Amino acid sequence: MSQVPAATRTLRVLRFLAAQPGPVPLDRIARSCDLPRSSAYHLITAMVAEGFVVHLPDEQRYGLGVAAFEVGSGFARHAPLARVARRGLAELVDATGESAQLAVLLGGDVLYILQDRAPGRPPLVTDVGVRLPAYLTASGRAILAALPPAQVRALYPDRSLFVARNGIGPQSLSGLRTVLSETRARGFATEDGEVTPGYASVAAAVLDHNDYPVAGLALTFTRSAEPISRHADGVRRAAALLSDRLAGRSKPAE
Repeated sequence: MSQVPAATRTLRVLRFLAAQPGPVPLDRIARSCDLPRSSAYHLITAMVAEGFVVHLPDEQRYGLGVAAFEVGSGFARHAPLARVARRGLAELVDATGESAQLAVLLGGDVLYILQDRAPGRPPLVTDVGVRLPAYLTASGRAILAALPPAQVRALYPDRSLFVARNGIGPQSLSGLRTVLSETRARGFATEDGEVTPGYASVAAAVLDHNDYPVAGLALTFTRSAEPISRHADGVRRAAALLSDRLAGRSKPAE
């Protein structure tokens, strides 16, 4: 371990913390990152001092700090995926009059990296930089439905990882599998009041050149008597166009 550069160990800790559903104890960080406990303590202490890690003394746990979020926000601003998707989201918003978002998978959560709010529509919880459980969101379900089952199982090995924001949504891996099976059968993902009461979303996966889901593109709107699926075709077309651009199958419009 002494031969491993300190920077490498620091990055391993950051990557580990970013993949966790919440703050974790020091011993778990040390074990997962293959660090002696004393080394992990000194490393974490330095990261707390710099703002990359936050210490929760009452719980004796550590999580990502504000400085880590600032780095992530910088990535979101400059990431090619967000830059390429910006025009497509704007066109979808113009066509539907509803708000659109783009999210990527981060551990068992989704991280929103782009949002285009329709004029006159209220702000949504899915703002840039927000993380939400992937299994509750339409964008997350679109991504998860396109992943191999073994990878989904690895993301949610424990029932305790399932938390319902509003008392609805899958509460186990078995329940999530049912949701994802329905998503694959219909060709798009939905959520209805599971993130915010009174709102629904429809989403489709954005695929890279290997047909791997790199993001979920979603449209969110006020729940009404109209079926949620009314916007499905537009969302699927927008996701397909973005997939084509990422895979190099089409050129961006001039």
